[in-house]
Amino acid sequence: MERQLRKYTDVFKALEDQTRLRIINLLINSAEPLCVVEIVASIDTPQYKVSKHLAILKNSGLIDYTRDGTWIYYSTALAHEPQNILFTFLKEFLDDEIFANDIKKLNERLGLRINGRCVHGYEYEDLRIGKQQ
Repeated sequence: MERQLRKYTDVFKALEDQTRLRIINLLINSAEPLCVVEIVASIDTPQYKVSKHLAILKNSGLIDYTRDGTWIYYSTALAHEPQNILFTFLKEFLDDEIFANDIKKLNERLGLRINGRCVHGYEYEDLRIGKQQ
C-alpha cells in the first residue's frame, strides 16, 4: 500500500518544478520523441540541468526513452491510463506564454532534423548559419 502511494507522490513531486513542467509540456505537444539538445534549445537551459530533470521525470514513470546510436530520444510514458489522463489535463492546463514560446522554439529546432534525426555540433551550426544567409 505504501509503495503504491509512493509512486503517486513521486509523480507529483516530479511535476512541482517549473523546468520539468516545461519539459513535459514539450513532450506532450510533440508528435515525435525529442533528444536532449532539442529540449535544451527549446527551453534555453543548460544540458546538464535538462539531463538532471529528465532523470527525475524518467524515475517518476512520466517519461520513457529509446536509444538510437549515440542519441537518446525522450517521450511521454503513455503505457498507463493514469498518465494519459494526466497528460491530457496538462496539455490544456499549461497554456501560459512561456509554454507557447517553448513550443515555438521546439518547432523551429525540429525543422533542423536531417532524415528525422536530431542534429548537433558542426551539423547544427552549419544549418543555423545557412538559415541566416
